[in-house]
Amino acid sequence: MLFVFGGAAMGMSKYRSVKESVNSSFQSSGVSAHDVGNKLSSKRPISILIMGTDTGSAKLTRDYKGHTNSMMVVTINPKTNKSTVASVSGETAVNIPGYKSESPAPLNKAYELGQAGTSVKTVQSMLNVPIDFYMLLNVGGLNKVINEVGGVDVTPTLSFSFGGYNFTKGVKTHMNGNKALAYAGMSNDKLDGDYGRQNRQRDVLTAIVKQSGSISTLLNQDFIDSLTDQVLTDLTFDNLKTIGTDYRDATKDVTEDHLQGTAKKVNGENLQVVTKSELQRETNVLRKSLDLNNAKTGTIQYVPAATTTSSAY
Repeated sequence: MLFVFGGAAMGMSKYRSVKESVNSSFQSSGVSAHDVGNKLSSKRPISILIMGTDTGSAKLTRDYKGHTNSMMVVTINPKTNKSTVASVSGETAVNIPGYKSESPAPLNKAYELGQAGTSVKTVQSMLNVPIDFYMLLNVGGLNKVINEVGGVDVTPTLSFSFGGYNFTKGVKTHMNGNKALAYAGMSNDKLDGDYGRQNRQRDVLTAIVKQSGSISTLLNQDFIDSLTDQVLTDLTFDNLKTIGTDYRDATKDVTEDHLQGTAKKVNGENLQVVTKSELQRETNVLRKSLDLNNAKTGTIQYVPAATTTSSAY
């Protein structure tokens, strides 16, 4: 995670300042029904729903409601020392819990309807996987964060031009904030579509984490301020410290996965329809990574009327 350090490494005044800045991003989702603090202190596996949005402004505010086009479920298991990052398309067709009149709808609309709480409930209900924490990132505002860490190194998996920049497959490229956001923001159905964009956003976020891992960077107040301006989360400073201390080794072995759907027109919208078997596969992957018993997947996915009468929600 981005805040991996201890108070002993800095003066107490600077420590308190950084802690206050990080905690200024705190906003409860209001849905956690279990003791996540005890889970962390017991070093049990945890899950984090990471959502990317673009507010169109320089700062992410607490009253923001908009689509979360990039979504990832991250699991970190300190017992196996392994992590999983499962990308979920924001265009996945679902029946959003509590919003029957709005459904079926794209998954990314859940935050617009009910902010983090509805997003967490929807992902939990879709996959039957507990979500311990969430993090919302204003991807469009991360250019300053990237510049504060001196840029990031990313190796493109596709050659393309976008936003005035050229990217070459397989060539490690140093990117400033604007170039990195152009790389992460490109979406072209003829190339690799929404799944490709998700992967590029994940590449950039991973590169930021790697680049910001030094104590000197993490003690830089400008860096902390630029980051907290773009984040809302129910992870506290102390939570992040614990993850950085007790879960860090698990982040070195990461398995990447994504929920695969099929593009279909649903109520006039181009959405991704996911089969029950694919949802079950993803549920199995995530529950195994959390050391949970096998269980049936969720029940809120959209099912075309030609194959069923309705979906439960």
